[in-house]
Amino acid sequence: MSNDAYHCSFVLLADFDIDRGALLTYQFPQPLGTDEGLLANLMLPDGAEKQPEDWTIFFLNQTPFNTIAPVLALESPGASDGYEQSEKPELLYVLNLVRTKLDKTARRGAVVKAMAICTRHPFVQIFKPVLVMALDDYFANPSQDCLARLFDAINSMDISMAPVLTRYEKLIMRASERKDVFLDKFDDFLQGLLGDPGTATQQSTNLAATSRQTHRASNSVESQSSFEEGILMRRREERREASRPPPSQPSPSDASFSLDGSAVWVGDESGLEQVGPGGAVAGAGASSSSVASSVPFRGRRSTDASSVSASSNGVHGRRDDPTPGPGTSSLAMAVMKDSHFFPGIIDYGEHHLPIKLPLATFPEEVGDYSIIELITTFSPLQATLSGPLHPHLHTNGALTPPVIVLFNALLTGKRIIFLGHHKPAHLVSNFVLSACALGSGCGAILRGFIRRAFPYANLTNREEWESIPGFIAGVTNPIFEASGSWDLLCDIGTKRMVVSKDINIYHPTSVPPSQGPLIIRTGTLRAEGSVGSEEDVVRIPGRDSTSTQRSDLAAKADHPDNQFIDDLLSLISSHYGEPLVQARFTEYLVRFIKLASRYEEDITGTTTIGYPNVTYTEKAGERRLGSGITFPDDSTSPREIALSASRIEAWRRTESYRLYQIDVRRSMTTNPIHGFDVSYQLLRLRHAKRMPDGEAELIMRTLSENLQTYDQVTELLAHLPPHQNGLLPLSFGLFHQQEAVRDYTVNIFNELRSHSIGVQFLQALNHFQRFAYVRQAHAKEARLVRDQNTLPIPPASYMSRTPSNRSNSSIGGG
Repeated sequence: MSNDAYHCSFVLLADFDIDRGALLTYQFPQPLGTDEGLLANLMLPDGAEKQPEDWTIFFLNQTPFNTIAPVLALESPGASDGYEQSEKPELLYVLNLVRTKLDKTARRGAVVKAMAICTRHPFVQIFKPVLVMALDDYFANPSQDCLARLFDAINSMDISMAPVLTRYEKLIMRASERKDVFLDKFDDFLQGLLGDPGTATQQSTNLAATSRQTHRASNSVESQSSFEEGILMRRREERREASRPPPSQPSPSDASFSLDGSAVWVGDESGLEQVGPGGAVAGAGASSSSVASSVPFRGRRSTDASSVSASSNGVHGRRDDPTPGPGTSSLAMAVMKDSHFFPGIIDYGEHHLPIKLPLATFPEEVGDYSIIELITTFSPLQATLSGPLHPHLHTNGALTPPVIVLFNALLTGKRIIFLGHHKPAHLVSNFVLSACALGSGCGAILRGFIRRAFPYANLTNREEWESIPGFIAGVTNPIFEASGSWDLLCDIGTKRMVVSKDINIYHPTSVPPSQGPLIIRTGTLRAEGSVGSEEDVVRIPGRDSTSTQRSDLAAKADHPDNQFIDDLLSLISSHYGEPLVQARFTEYLVRFIKLASRYEEDITGTTTIGYPNVTYTEKAGERRLGSGITFPDDSTSPREIALSASRIEAWRRTESYRLYQIDVRRSMTTNPIHGFDVSYQLLRLRHAKRMPDGEAELIMRTLSENLQTYDQVTELLAHLPPHQNGLLPLSFGLFHQQEAVRDYTVNIFNELRSHSIGVQFLQALNHFQRFAYVRQAHAKEARLVRDQNTLPIPPASYMSRTPSNRSNSSIGGG
């Protein structure tokens, strides 16, 4: 998000005049310098008078015809999003509210007005409540003062303390259902809210804000304890408790024994260090009872939001603590309730409107969109697909699911129209924004879709937006269907999808291929994967024997695209949420890109969009890790490449492909973990049936050596989302027959344990996996200490360890 304090660039007001049509009445604080008639018609969509209220979204600085002339009002020039190219002006998102109010004094019995705000933030949905109130005020007292109040109210919103997450932190957050993920990012915000850390209020806040371990680089094996000793200690404590009256509050060690998922360890391992008021860290060797009595909380206690601490000093604090004012208290509680959002307040007049700022949004995600609604509307069971078969769109012939046809059209730069006749404009806008998210991997993988998207389009500027290559437009006027200036029509009302009979494979304005002439290696790809097979644009199955054979081959029921859509529909019918469906589509796009990388290597000998596709090799004592894409067996590889060859070749001629090349080149040098393909190694650990011991040892050693910093930890965890069983692939190393593999796995888990986000992933392991880790980590430390004690002269590194640190290894042993 931008660091600029001005969240609102302009406020616009449009009226509908019965004689002159749509008029742009006000532009605050200054004119935009673009076509006023265009803005007014976008703000007053067709059929707005039939809807009591409607929303639209459109963009400025998107194309030459809607680029604003002056420098953005009150904003410093030169601030631009990292995803945008410097030669392009910064995109402005416009959220518009249009309302129709009955008025018997009006000529047609109603008054239609629209108010819009222009912002650089893609999460425009957070401004809906204040925009509703501002338009209400304007209806009551029409004047430019209403626009000024709205402008000042939005720009007075303070989100300067909102955490700025890295790409991998965003991926982790959006895949996690935990409500306390990255809660440590809010430390400064919460401490600033509640003032003096010495007060009881601050102590309550510290409980919520520090229910995790702060990032540190110290060796975490110093505080290991065995699972068995912890259980023995718990039994001794139970026997002692049975011989005396129960205390009013459970002891801290009792709570830490819980194995319900609220702690990674057993015994007292859950608090690697004790954090006191103001963030002071107590000595690692201090006893648990003395530390617990001197500080109001324990580090890393109950970081699982679903668990309830047995102590009264739990995550949620004491109920009898004094609380600050209502505004401060509500902000603090909002953070503790769900750390996926940053809580803020917009002061509009006498109203304090709470807002929830999403922290894991990418630039290609605009507003509230729903992939689930898009899938269910055009599901194979409800939607109809008509038109000629096209090699770029129909990857499974006539059995290709409509959603996959849409995905292929987005990927290959086709002209797409969403038609909603007699539907509100906000509905078609949402479908366009959902389609952009669909094609971009929910904003996380590809970019360039928003630049050619028109959530609401009309006849006023038809020539301009239809001239944009691969436009994605939402319309309510059925005249656009008859015009034929589209490649794919998606009718929302009738749930039909139509492929144009005049569809072209390559548009004259498309980006030319980045590579030279294609050279296909013999025996690798089928003929239909070549450019020559795309000459017949509207080939109809059955006209010749060759096309019939190809159609029959592609239309098998076990096609991966059909299986993928069936899985998604099953998830939706089982009431899984939007985040999981989005994650599945992101993974689908990632695999397609890996497949395209393999295709490039097969036809050109190299790839520019990923790691080269090689397998693990071991020759003359030299071992090399594999990279690229994995397949279940050798026969799957040529089949999948052949089925996707046409759409891959078409994608390679689009703007999104060129932008992805730029992103790959940047990530190869800037990623915290570089030099090897992390995702490939994890896929091997997850799916390999017969992995050589040498490969397993090399994978674990490489991961262990490249896991030294917090950024490296987040990159690794981003490849291990909870819906794919999290750390399960790595936990396999705990049970490997070679001791070296087990030790490297323990090293990896030890590094994860030293970071709060790693602790949350470790908590998701089942009891059997945690038992194996704790036992092996304790045994490894004991082995190291024993080896060091046998040396004639103890090394300085061991002598520097304090007795209290060494005594920590036996916590829980009684």
